[in-house]
Amino acid sequence: MTKQDRAVRTRLALIRSAAGQFEARGYVQASLAEISAGAGVSSGALHFHFANKAAVAEAVEHAAARALRRAAARGRDGDGCALQRLVDVTHQVARLLCADSVVRAGLRLNAEAAAGRVRDLRREWRECVDDLLAEAERQGELAAGVPPHRTGAVVLAATTGIEVLAREDHGWLARPSLTDLWQLLLPSLAAPHLAGALDPAGTRPGHVDADHAETGLSLANTL
Repeated sequence: MTKQDRAVRTRLALIRSAAGQFEARGYVQASLAEISAGAGVSSGALHFHFANKAAVAEAVEHAAARALRRAAARGRDGDGCALQRLVDVTHQVARLLCADSVVRAGLRLNAEAAAGRVRDLRREWRECVDDLLAEAERQGELAAGVPPHRTGAVVLAATTGIEVLAREDHGWLARPSLTDLWQLLLPSLAAPHLAGALDPAGTRPGHVDADHAETGLSLANTL
């Protein structure tokens, strides 16, 4: 292993450890000593990579943002029924949150603006939802009288609520929770010709991609 690879691996270990601390204790209570200890490195090694706690939190937030944006992009930029892709991307993001402590911690830091936002990730999620609903309207997938913008607000509120509740109980991120949500919403959203054609449980495989699992980080995207 090269010196550069070792440095990158140390940085990744610090980000993972920091995410665990931020998720469990919050930004204020997390300490640099505990972060370095959790990563198995000295405090000097931590300060080689990060000037202070805010810099560590910013790195966690950046890593989470990358993973969430990739998940959202796969739904927004795909082919086929836009409403089904909206259902699928909510399940994908939920699986990512369930599997990845860095994503959970980064989203919480972003919402609390603890380290100065990379960008408002909730706004980005709203944009993803709105884009897919606008596409669904163009393709004639929405029932008559369904306003895409107001519908987007409902989806945003429901999915954000699930994410907040999941901070105490990850069961909220399980597939049945989102399936129940979509079973309630789809009959009122979808055009009649789509009745029975949409799967509220999602059509994508029930796993998180390997490059997203446990941090969504890799040597390549950290260099």
